[in-house]
Amino acid sequence: MQIGPKIGLVLEGGGMRGVFTSGVLDAFMKHELYFPYVVAVSAGACNGLSYMSRQPRRARYSNIDMLQKYGYISLKSLLTQGSIFDPNILYERFPNEIVPFDFETYKNNPAVYEVVTTNCLTGRAEYLSEKNDQQRMTAIVKASSSLPYVSQITFVDNIPMLDGGIVDSIPVVRAVDKGYSPNVVVLTRNRGFRSGELDVKVPKIFYGEYPRLRVALSRRVEEYNRQLDLIERMEDWGEVICIRPERQMEVDRICRDVDKLERLYEEGFSLGEKFCKSYK
Repeated sequence: MQIGPKIGLVLEGGGMRGVFTSGVLDAFMKHELYFPYVVAVSAGACNGLSYMSRQPRRARYSNIDMLQKYGYISLKSLLTQGSIFDPNILYERFPNEIVPFDFETYKNNPAVYEVVTTNCLTGRAEYLSEKNDQQRMTAIVKASSSLPYVSQITFVDNIPMLDGGIVDSIPVVRAVDKGYSPNVVVLTRNRGFRSGELDVKVPKIFYGEYPRLRVALSRRVEEYNRQLDLIERMEDWGEVICIRPERQMEVDRICRDVDKLERLYEEGFSLGEKFCKSYK
C-alpha cells in the first residue's frame, strides 16, 4: 500500500519513549505502508532506519530485547565510554553483528530519508541524508541521538554534532518546506503535554568552546513547547495527522523497565494498525 507522493512522515525522538515509534513503524511494514519522504530525529532516526531498510521488529529488538540482554543504559557506560547509552553495542555490534542492518535495501529504497542533528558550531539544525556510505549514515544517526550532557559529541564530516532534538524535536516544518503536505507525525508524548522544565542559561563549564550550542540548549524547553503548540494547531486544522500515545505515559527518556517498554511498543503497534486500516 503506497501512500500519496506528497505525504511525508515525521518521527519525533524521545529516548526510550521511541519504542512507541518502533511499534507504529512495524505496523506500517506489516501493511506495507511506505512514504516517499521521511524525516526523523534522535530515537526516531534510529527506528526510522529499520523502517527504511524494511526490517520489521529490528528496532523493537534493539529497544527491548537488547536492553534486557545487554543493559546498555548505565552509569558505567557513561563513565567508561562517555555516553549513558553504550555506543559500542548500539552503533557497532548491533548494526554489524547482532542484527545486521540491510544497507543494500536501504540504499535501493527510493524514498528520501533525512535525519536531524544539531551543529555545535552554529547551534542550528542540520538535515542530513546518506544513501551510499553506511559508516557515514551510522555517524549521522549516532549524532542525532547523542543527548547533551550524557553523550559524547559525534563528528560528521569533521563537524561536531549532537542530538537534533535540541533545536528541532518535531521537524514538520522541514517536511513542509520540502514540499510534503499533509504529513503523518508520530509523536512520543500524549496530546496536551508541555514540558514543565525551566530553561536556564548554560554555564561555560559545559560546551565552553561552543557558545551557540549553549544558547540553543538554553532555549530548548521553550522551543519544544512551541513546536507542540504548532503541531496541535496543525492537527486541528487538518494539516497533519498525529499518531501518539493515548495511555498515560509511564516511560521516560532513559527507562530500563522492560515491561513498561513492551506495553508502549504494543500500544504503538495497535495504533499503527488502526491508522493503516483507516487509511485503506
